[in-house]
Amino acid sequence: MKKLALAAVVSIAATSAFAGGMEEPIVEMPVVVEEEAATTGTGWVVPLLVIAVIAAAAS
Repeated sequence: MKKLALAAVVSIAATSAFAGGMEEPIVEMPVVVEEEAATTGTGWVVPLLVIAVIAAAAS
């Protein structure tokens, strides 16, 4: 009975000693957000189309 208890204690101690393992840590790459500068030439297209639709609907 003592040998069985000793074997159980040794097996539990051995498995907890190797629980962490020796694996390389996982390193995630940082997220890089690229911001594109808005050009001034395209800023007037949508409002001009809205005005044209409103003008066509009014007439």
